[in-house]
Amino acid sequence: MLRELHIEDFAIIDELHLVLEPGFNILTGETGAGKSILIDAVTLILGARADMSAIRQGAESGRVEGMFLLSPDMQAALAPILEREGLEGDALDTLWLARELRSSGRTVARVNGRAVSVSLLREVAEGLVDVHGQSEHLSLLHIDQHVTLLDRFGGLDSLREQVTGTVTQIRKVRRELQRLLSNERERMQRIDLLRFQVDEIQNAAIQPEEKAELEAELVRLTNAEQLVTLASGLVARLEDGDQRTPAILDLLGRSQKDMAALERIDVQLEPQRQLLDEIGYQVEDLARVLRDYAAEIEFNPKRQSWVEERLILLRHLERKYGGSLEEVLTYASAAAEELRSLEHSDERIAVLQKEEAALFTTGVVLCVELSQRRQGAAERLTVAVEHQLDDLKMEGARFGVAFEHRPSDNGAPLDRPVPRALTVSSGGVELVNEAPVERVDFDTTGIDRVEFLVAPNVGEGLKSLARTASGGETSRLMLALKAVLSAADRTPTLIFDEIDQGIGGRIGGVVGGKLWGLTIPDGATSVRHQVLCITHLPQLAGFGDTHFKVLKEVVDDRTVTHVKLLEAEQRIAELAQMLGTQGAVAERGACEILKQAEQVKRKASQTD
Repeated sequence: MLRELHIEDFAIIDELHLVLEPGFNILTGETGAGKSILIDAVTLILGARADMSAIRQGAESGRVEGMFLLSPDMQAALAPILEREGLEGDALDTLWLARELRSSGRTVARVNGRAVSVSLLREVAEGLVDVHGQSEHLSLLHIDQHVTLLDRFGGLDSLREQVTGTVTQIRKVRRELQRLLSNERERMQRIDLLRFQVDEIQNAAIQPEEKAELEAELVRLTNAEQLVTLASGLVARLEDGDQRTPAILDLLGRSQKDMAALERIDVQLEPQRQLLDEIGYQVEDLARVLRDYAAEIEFNPKRQSWVEERLILLRHLERKYGGSLEEVLTYASAAAEELRSLEHSDERIAVLQKEEAALFTTGVVLCVELSQRRQGAAERLTVAVEHQLDDLKMEGARFGVAFEHRPSDNGAPLDRPVPRALTVSSGGVELVNEAPVERVDFDTTGIDRVEFLVAPNVGEGLKSLARTASGGETSRLMLALKAVLSAADRTPTLIFDEIDQGIGGRIGGVVGGKLWGLTIPDGATSVRHQVLCITHLPQLAGFGDTHFKVLKEVVDDRTVTHVKLLEAEQRIAELAQMLGTQGAVAERGACEILKQAEQVKRKASQTD
């Protein structure tokens, strides 16, 4: 629910902090006091289009911030989005949304204090608030939501999930089938290409580390003569020497004798004698290694030519299939797997077609059952909505649910055809288009295209709810739907902006009772919905659990709006003023309104 709303330099509001309560929140005040500005502020943090003229005159920017308390269901729904975007807040049950308008024309949207795009803000805010009177946030006017609301009303979520799972699997199987059946010529060409590539790589018999080893060997083969000359020269200097220069090992031998003589005189030189002896041994080992090394080096033009050709092949494969031999081998493995799949595609196609047929059998049974149960739920829904409309003094109004079944060559094959279109109302089922559909289009919601219909006045035909004219009748119609669908509608906060338009005091109390009824707890502690309502009707306002008055006054030659929470006596005075009379009579009338509202609430609570 919307717990806090903070507004700065927005329209005629300089600064306002509003703490809202669970249950039924009423906002009243004179026309032009700024009540609708509060609604505009809420829609702004929901992602509505910004109007820079809303910045308070003389200010550089305007800011709106809202804090929402999230139920466990809302936490679960928002967690994937917040985690995906790195927008987690300090507490799982708290969400902060903000919007800043700047005179430069730029807007900044924030979620939990982090700047985001307006589209992401809108994605996060979707489902938090339903504003009656602002169609872009009114879920009942979104036709694609009607089937979901009907399923929730009818308790069909579990069956709907089975349909969704089956259809998802059908789509997966179909995608693979389409890939395998797309074009036989392309498939054969692909097989030829993959077979050539796999053979080319396999025939090369690549070893992941061989390239580095071959490059080192090529260096040795190319420089064999120089390596032998250098190594042999070193061996000669170490072991043989010449007439002018003794061998290094001979010099070391003499030095070892002299060091031994020193040690006999001064035993402290023993470590140095041992070191010189070790040097002699190491030089002998070095001479022996170099002599063997020189003996092993051979002038082999054939080997050199083979190594050069091998390296050319390996580099060619790297350029063609990957940047390294490891990547070439990885490509070969993937190509071989795809080749096996394509070469055995006939068998795979047969398996997939059998799987598709089995899924269709299951899916059709589920979809038909879901469709039939939806029609039953639709009939119950129409009766319930029309009962609500009777309470709201729209006795002649009718409500219906339209079902459409679209034929498709790729649709679900039905054992028994369904009619193209039908309408369910409190009077039963009426066939609108009897044309049989044998293969019906389907999606994850099933085979039905569902839309709510209304006929506000006697003698009128049922028409699309989404295109029904606005006015007092529409307000009552939407309220009736909200009252019936409140258990199915998971939007936590409902805002009604002057729902009393076109409604007089005669049924104002009825409307107030309906709105308050949306907040009746589901259980011992939880509230079904938080409801905010702007109204001019005292009979409606009397049902509020919390009552705010929106005031406009002039301060330092500037008009400002502020909101005041009304206590008991203040509330009586406000309702008396709304009645349009003064004195004791007006106060008694206000008290009577509150008394009657309390009686209705108490009776409803006892019934629940």
